[in-house]
Amino acid sequence: MSTPSAFVPHTAKGARPHRFIQFQVSGGGYMRIEPVAPHTFRVRLSESDAFPEPPLVRYGVITHPEGETEYETDYETDRDGERLTIRTADAMLDIDTCSGTICLRKPDGTMLTASSVPPWSTRSGFGAEFVLSEDERFYGLGDVTRDRIEQRGHRFDMWVLNVKSYAPIPYLMSSKGWGLFVNTTSRHSVDIGKTVADKLRFWGRSGELDFYLIAADSYAGLLNHYTNLTGKPQLLPIWAYGLTFVCNQQATAREMLDDAVQFRREGIPCDLIGLEPGWMEHRYDYSLNKSWHPERFYLPYWADQGPGTFIGALERQGFKLSLWLCCDYDLTHHEERLAGGADEAGPADTGPADLHPDDYEQDTRLQEPTYMDKITKPEEPWFAHLQKFVDQGVAAFKMDAANQTLEHPDRKWGNGLDDNAMHNLYPLLLGKQMHTGFKERTGRRSMIYSAGGYAGIQRYAATWAGDTGGGPRPLVSVLNHGLSGHTNTSCDMEVFTPAGIHFGFLQPWSQVNSWAYWRHPWLLDKKQLRMFKLYAKLRYRLLPYIYSAAHTAARTGLPIVRAMPLAYPDDPNCANLLQQYLFGDSLLVGAFTETIYLPAGEWIDYWTGARYTGGQELQVSVPGHAGGPLFIRAGAILPEWPEMDYVGEVSLERIGLRVYPCGDSEFTLYEDDGATYRYLEEQVAVTRIRSQHAGGRTVIGIGPREGRYEGMPDTRTFELFVHVSTKPAQVTVNGQPWQEEPKRTSGEEQSADSPATAWTYDDEAAAVRLLVTEDPARLAGVTVELLQK
Repeated sequence: MSTPSAFVPHTAKGARPHRFIQFQVSGGGYMRIEPVAPHTFRVRLSESDAFPEPPLVRYGVITHPEGETEYETDYETDRDGERLTIRTADAMLDIDTCSGTICLRKPDGTMLTASSVPPWSTRSGFGAEFVLSEDERFYGLGDVTRDRIEQRGHRFDMWVLNVKSYAPIPYLMSSKGWGLFVNTTSRHSVDIGKTVADKLRFWGRSGELDFYLIAADSYAGLLNHYTNLTGKPQLLPIWAYGLTFVCNQQATAREMLDDAVQFRREGIPCDLIGLEPGWMEHRYDYSLNKSWHPERFYLPYWADQGPGTFIGALERQGFKLSLWLCCDYDLTHHEERLAGGADEAGPADTGPADLHPDDYEQDTRLQEPTYMDKITKPEEPWFAHLQKFVDQGVAAFKMDAANQTLEHPDRKWGNGLDDNAMHNLYPLLLGKQMHTGFKERTGRRSMIYSAGGYAGIQRYAATWAGDTGGGPRPLVSVLNHGLSGHTNTSCDMEVFTPAGIHFGFLQPWSQVNSWAYWRHPWLLDKKQLRMFKLYAKLRYRLLPYIYSAAHTAARTGLPIVRAMPLAYPDDPNCANLLQQYLFGDSLLVGAFTETIYLPAGEWIDYWTGARYTGGQELQVSVPGHAGGPLFIRAGAILPEWPEMDYVGEVSLERIGLRVYPCGDSEFTLYEDDGATYRYLEEQVAVTRIRSQHAGGRTVIGIGPREGRYEGMPDTRTFELFVHVSTKPAQVTVNGQPWQEEPKRTSGEEQSADSPATAWTYDDEAAAVRLLVTEDPARLAGVTVELLQK
């Protein structure tokens, strides 16, 4: 590594073993450049050379996992006069050390973006500005708008707001292969070519300039790198990807149990039942003394746990229980304790050690100082008072927007920050402490679902679109979240319309929220009830497909619901589609529309079986029993679970596998125990499935399961449905010919005396059906070959 003596890399005292390059610019401030990964540079500007870590780093939301052990060989520097060049394996950064302007380049020198003016960072605020290419598009920023996904030409205020902006995320990615993440929790603005058409500008009125520039060849690559910084999306417990039902807020324990029983009587699969604030003795109680309503939800003090409680009765029906919460607790005391364990130096300039208790949490506009915080116990974590409910069997918590999205302009928090820096941070810390509290108490994955969020929320909580219903605008919110690194998003299902049911069940997670209304499925009219059941059963059949997509998200940041430009970045027709998306790898969903654009390839209408060539806009005639367009990508491999009332009810020694042969395709099935964090210790079973189709020959290869997890079936049988247009002349399994079983009607089960090596062809479904069982001794797995006539 060649480095001029004036730019010797530094290692901050007590900091991570990362090194950085620091120098003074002509305006008198100090610039620090840190190559945190081969594709990512951190850029900071300050009036002093101290550079204290901001909250997202101090509280462990941002991490720099890459390069920690190999950092000394990660980059090299060259200087030519005032120009400094930092080279990594995947990017280059040119810096004018006099002005502080920068230019991000590909390794071959191609410019990705560059400063248009020198950046600034003073006591009056911070900011930077970059040039934009004429045809450059931008995606990201989380839930700041529900009118668009392509953000060029607009300006946004990055500030958590109830209903309007529940979860802003200061991350953008460009169609030119670069991303920007602004590392601040303070209120700031982003202008993407609105004021000046060819300029991207961001600025805030307080705090220091701190941002990351990321380089990658694709949106998927940028999301992967961004979520390396702020954390990969959480893998929810597998039952959380089923159906959540939230009771009417006036429900009693008996009425809640009646709802549970009715789900089972109706044959509607469901896993989680939630209670609204009526479960509390004092409605909207955000104190540490909340308790069950003594009449509605009576628990005898001598037996408040166990099978005799209403929670035990709920569990026997196969349900988990969720409780509604709101919070106005000062979470920063606990967060500071956690930060102090890793870094004994307090937060910059405003550490708690520098404050007297009378210096914070007062409303100074009143005639006399008045403490605003009446509930916080600085020595007690927020989650401590919720442990008793978890011990009683509560498995999930719904965090209402309530106080977490409201402004507290006169409040100074326990960590010394004012509301300008804490307002955006608060929903994130709430999700973090709920998540970690549940994890530490139980060892199980949490299902914390919240309305509010900020950068990093994907690590800790699922979100829903707040009190905004389940229509087209919440759909855009889900798309924008996915384009910002957050995958576990949803909204309140609109059960009274076919389109609402259709979209409601084809989301990362699904919920029906009765709240003050009567959205119980069995209270719908007969047609809507049939449709609800159809979609609920479809979702549960697709759970292994959805859960595998969730595993992909937890590994790469690629969301379950993928906006069209993310799935098809090279197709300009996909750049701003708001009413369709890819659901996992192979399902194309249209919502609140009967017009859908089919990208390149071949597509199969899920409802009718009709096949279409991509590259066209299609007017879809949706059958009366369905609620919207749904297409299968030709080549798709879809795993399916057997019918069940709830996750875990049915043993999974046998699962379905629907294959739609077209060219070469593959699917990776991920399985684990569905509840614990052992998947992070590689206790995961991976099955790779491939399909090859050319001419009249189709070959399907089911690889052996790789890896193990607790509770994994010893053997696995696949019920294959291979969708081919005509009956094959021959079917072989592992090279051995199988015989055709006499024709059966569609959906008819194979008879008990049928030979094990038999196949059938269903004319109505246009599919070959056969059962194959893996042989643990066969390392090559199972190979099925179909030869057409």
